[in-house]
Amino acid sequence: MDVARFYNIIQKDREERKGANFKGSFLDYLNILKENPNLAVLSHERIYKLIIEPGIEIIRTEEDARLRRIYGNDIIKRYNFFKDDFFGIDRVLMKLVRYFHSAAMRGEESRQVLYLVGPVGSGKSSIIDSIKKLLESSPPIYVLEGCPIREEPLHLIPNHLRGVFEQELNVKIEGDLCPVCSYRLEHEFEGKYENFPVTTSQFSIQERKGIGVVPPVDSNNQDTSVLIGSVDISKMDLYPEDDPRVFSLNGAFNVGNRGIVEFIEVFKNDVEYLHTMITATQEKAIPSPGKGSMIYFDGVILAHSNESEWNKFKSDHTNEAILDRIVKIEVPYCLELNEEIKIYEKILKKSNFKAHIAPHTLEIASMFAILSRLKASNKVDPMTKLKIYNGEEIIEKGTTKRIDIAELREEAGREGMSGISTRFIMKALDNALSDSEHDCINPLSVMEALIKEVKETTVSDELKKKYLGFIQDTIKKEYHLILEKEVTRAFIHGYREQAQDLFNNYLDHAEAYINKTKIKDLSTGEELEPDEEFLASIEEQLGISPSSAKGFRQDVTSYMFAVLRNGGKIDYTCYEPLKEAIEKKLTASVRELSRIITKSKVRNEEQNKKYDAMVEEMKRNGYCDYCCNVILKYSANNLWKD
Repeated sequence: MDVARFYNIIQKDREERKGANFKGSFLDYLNILKENPNLAVLSHERIYKLIIEPGIEIIRTEEDARLRRIYGNDIIKRYNFFKDDFFGIDRVLMKLVRYFHSAAMRGEESRQVLYLVGPVGSGKSSIIDSIKKLLESSPPIYVLEGCPIREEPLHLIPNHLRGVFEQELNVKIEGDLCPVCSYRLEHEFEGKYENFPVTTSQFSIQERKGIGVVPPVDSNNQDTSVLIGSVDISKMDLYPEDDPRVFSLNGAFNVGNRGIVEFIEVFKNDVEYLHTMITATQEKAIPSPGKGSMIYFDGVILAHSNESEWNKFKSDHTNEAILDRIVKIEVPYCLELNEEIKIYEKILKKSNFKAHIAPHTLEIASMFAILSRLKASNKVDPMTKLKIYNGEEIIEKGTTKRIDIAELREEAGREGMSGISTRFIMKALDNALSDSEHDCINPLSVMEALIKEVKETTVSDELKKKYLGFIQDTIKKEYHLILEKEVTRAFIHGYREQAQDLFNNYLDHAEAYINKTKIKDLSTGEELEPDEEFLASIEEQLGISPSSAKGFRQDVTSYMFAVLRNGGKIDYTCYEPLKEAIEKKLTASVRELSRIITKSKVRNEEQNKKYDAMVEEMKRNGYCDYCCNVILKYSANNLWKD
């Protein structure tokens, strides 16, 4: 049965590929092009269409309070092509796609290099790799058979007829025949270009088809043949130096024609070496090897490097001609906690990492990464700034004024261009697992691993001290708050009835307060005024001031009526702010009991029952037996000290 299924998969793929392959004359190609003019698009437009083809999600921030706090009133576009691999860099990707869109319309961007700059591990290479892989999976393109640069067959049409063909085919013809095909047209086909064979070709990184890569070249040994090909010395005795038959057009620009040429660590190359790159993008032409004529080039030139190399290159005024032909996009580290967590979830999912990961483990690791990337603020402490950047609503103490994220960004200037990389965090996670005897990592073991990594990393003593302070002070304090809340909530799970009673009472009194009515005592039948002291005792758990109380009560009652109108069921968990307030109110009354039960080495039957219920609730929330035991022991020794 399996053999037959495998055979069917193979046969289906073979038939599909057979249908995609084409071999015919130039006239046959013209008939195909007449039906689908998009086959003749240039490289920038091809990539732009491939990126947007999976779809675009328009995020309207007015519909999402958290995103509105992060992005303000901006409209954010998320491209489905990138959404599963890149997180927290929406604006960067929008700039990237904007470049391809402008270049697709044959504007000035189509004659400029796209340059990505950012710190190590920020995603520069990954973005470029994703585009290269996108090309590899794209439909084949039509090329002149035997052409070393896989050029567009429309180049066969002589200039005086191009206007006619453009009108007939509804295309714009750009470019000229390469020397090799020009020679073949004259000598093999006697100038009858309608007979020139056309075929299809795929993009391939490994086979160097449409995707060229230029690594940094030793400045003392920079040979432009890496870029433009070379002269075949073995044929020099047979043909003149300018004869196309001596050309070996296998340089990166020859390979990347109609696709991509990537320059890795671009500014490590000598300036003279980069002139070919500028000619290729500005003039859309590259030199032939030897003494041949210029060769038309249609390709996207993608370059990247770290910021120090960019600053060094930029500081030399003699490089102005190159700088003027570069579209620079900064790729900073992610500064949004929720998105940073997704990065590690993605990496772990793609790895063979099989360990159990306790709740908040990746959150704690991500906190450290982001704190290291933030610039110090005079307005808020680092952890508060992290929360604001994550879209959490933070209100200044003693007021109802929200802290403005735009002011923090303006104060910081360029942010996210330095700090701890994702690779550093992944190494710490790997080491935490290696040191674990139970195939389980938790926030405590990861904090220990991070401390070891920081002590061993090659940064200044001052920076080490700062990083260790983040882990041992800032993050540990925040984790204690998270842990106390989580343990107490697990304990409160057995108190759901009390929580629901508090909720019902609050709703009754808030509704009476808003509507200026009275409440009927179910026991005595007496009509009572709404208990504002009781309402305030709940609201103070959220830091709501008396002046803001009316608005909060109005919000709660309006929300509940909306739920009921839509056929929903209301309970104490359905409105997050009120749920949090009720749990805090309950926590105050059960914290002492949970402290006793957690710390107690000898428990009575009732305490054992409550402790076991708490453990089961924590396991339902994602803990395993091992990490639950570790976390509860840690809680007993650190959260509730006598």
